[in-house]
Amino acid sequence: MSISDRNHQILNELVNNPSITSMTLEKKYNLTRRQLGYSFRQINDWLMANNLPVIERTRKGYFIIDQSVFTKLDSGQEKILVENNILSVEQRIYLILIMLISSEEELSLHHFTSELDVSKNTVLNDLKQAQAFLSAFDLSIRYTRRWGYLIEGQEFQVRKLLMKVTYQVLQINNGTNRIQKITGLQNEQVDEFHQRIENVENKLYLKFTDEKIETMPYILILIKRRIKQENKINPFSIAYEELSDTKEYQATEEILYDLQEIPVTERLFITLHLLSTNVYWSESSMDEAIPNLAPAIDHMLRRFEKNACIYFQYREELLNKLLQHIKPAYYRIKYQLTEFIDIHNSLGKEFIGIHHLVKRSLSPLAELIGCDIPEHETRYITMLIGGWMRKQGESFEKKVKAIVVCPQGISVSRLMFTELRELFPEFVFLDSLSVREFFDYKLDYDIVFSPTFLQTDKKLFISKAFIGREEKQRLRKQVMLELHGYIPSDIDVHHILDIINHHTTIKNESALIEDLQAYIHRDEESNIKHRNEQNDFILSDFITPNHITLRDDVESWEEAIRISAQPLIESGNITKGYIEAMVNHQHDPYIVIGPNIAIPHAPPEEGVNEVGMSLLRLKEKVQFTSEHGIHLIIIIAAVDKKQHINALMQLMKLASVEHDRNKLIHANSIKEVHQIINLYSNDNHR
Repeated sequence: MSISDRNHQILNELVNNPSITSMTLEKKYNLTRRQLGYSFRQINDWLMANNLPVIERTRKGYFIIDQSVFTKLDSGQEKILVENNILSVEQRIYLILIMLISSEEELSLHHFTSELDVSKNTVLNDLKQAQAFLSAFDLSIRYTRRWGYLIEGQEFQVRKLLMKVTYQVLQINNGTNRIQKITGLQNEQVDEFHQRIENVENKLYLKFTDEKIETMPYILILIKRRIKQENKINPFSIAYEELSDTKEYQATEEILYDLQEIPVTERLFITLHLLSTNVYWSESSMDEAIPNLAPAIDHMLRRFEKNACIYFQYREELLNKLLQHIKPAYYRIKYQLTEFIDIHNSLGKEFIGIHHLVKRSLSPLAELIGCDIPEHETRYITMLIGGWMRKQGESFEKKVKAIVVCPQGISVSRLMFTELRELFPEFVFLDSLSVREFFDYKLDYDIVFSPTFLQTDKKLFISKAFIGREEKQRLRKQVMLELHGYIPSDIDVHHILDIINHHTTIKNESALIEDLQAYIHRDEESNIKHRNEQNDFILSDFITPNHITLRDDVESWEEAIRISAQPLIESGNITKGYIEAMVNHQHDPYIVIGPNIAIPHAPPEEGVNEVGMSLLRLKEKVQFTSEHGIHLIIIIAAVDKKQHINALMQLMKLASVEHDRNKLIHANSIKEVHQIINLYSNDNHR
């Protein structure tokens, strides 16, 4: 994301002279208050895109700048791409397209080379790239000797292109002069429509964003030109009743008061353009024309708060800002007037996780509109919500982020995800994943919950998919002790009061606060002893030579479990009941951890006396299922979810290396097997 020359100058002025006032800036750069406000918002958008704190402005016109802004800009990040007179390929493409859209004469190569001041070969190459750009709009460029170069396709798509390209051309250095020269528009024409639009603002009691105020006169004049050239929109699926009763339709009538020849379909399209135009401020109720919009956004925001484990301060103010943006977005999305704006690079690292949770929270809005929310609209909502979080001091990065990995199907996976999220309301739960999805997962996370063992360098907590109340309490204590060394009671009583106030009337607030604090901070963990030192067992500590058995074959999977577990019976690590429990759990698919290798196990309470492992090697595989034949069976007896984890990770590394797996299968002695086990017991082994 680049920044314009004017905004670059203002930002440098603020950094070099932070005590300057708004009034002084307006005079120095010959700006109106509105123009300075527009520049100020663009500067803050650029700062957010570069993961820097925004600059705040006080009521008296002074500026508050975070120290990190000075540090970053002084260290060289002030090297901003400022547009100059040398046009980029992308800028030349936009100029070519505005020529094709607005031209009142036949266009030849000479017109393009003259306007862009480049060679014919450069223009021909630019035309090819312009054609690639138009594919997103289902449009094409065609050349005939009679008509020269022109755009072909549905006029509705051309109008969408017009909105996009007009904005982009005006962002080019000296863009206003360029577009007026290309289109042949005079200042008087633009000023007249500008005045008409400002009159509309007053009638509608709102203010369009400055970029829209700048682009709308050109868009409306060029639409009028295309209508005159008989490039009219075909009737499209638009509800006349939905738009004709809006203030924007009446505003369209005022804008076009002297243009009676414009048909109703075109008037509806211009109304739609006004409805889908972003506003900076509005005095009217934003949802009055769209039933259920406010409840849908409120529902969306509550889903986000739950997903992100936060509670928004000044929630109504944020809700109004979202309403202000989402009302025009509603019309853009519903009538396919999305502007193909790519703001991918404008999301900082912290916003990526927030964006993921925003997407998961959008279903109420999608259901109201009747279609999915486009990516660029989602990203803009992310920036609004992320900026609000930063404003109130919420850091998404500091929160514990968890994922749930479950190989037992979607239904079980979602149930496990829901129960764990309720058990750990202070964690951000990003996703529930299959094992395959887990190994390709891109988002940052801190901990993993899974009913099976996974190879990961993050904290792994083994949890059954279905856990009872006592198991939940044990799991919560285990996780909190592992992460914090204690069980935190960080629930904010005042947030709870806000929630209660939302649903009922509190008769005695001070007494309620006292009772809630007594309950939240009750001493129920005094009997928990946390071991600061944990034995870090390695694989060879468990799979010793006398815990290794070699056989050529066995008759069944059940027999394989019994033979493999026999050394643990003899050493007293497990009881015979544990063997029967493993046999009963044999159909669990996550027992198989790799080709030819399986790890039968059962809950510790089924008969584990002491942590241990044992290994059975079969030269002829035994069928675990119709899909899996197994040569290596490693029995795992765990007394808790910690002592065996390091050894298990080493075993997972071994399971992933085909060469060493095959050496185990074809080993001729227990000594050979144990040598490979020793090799993977070294944490430095790769």
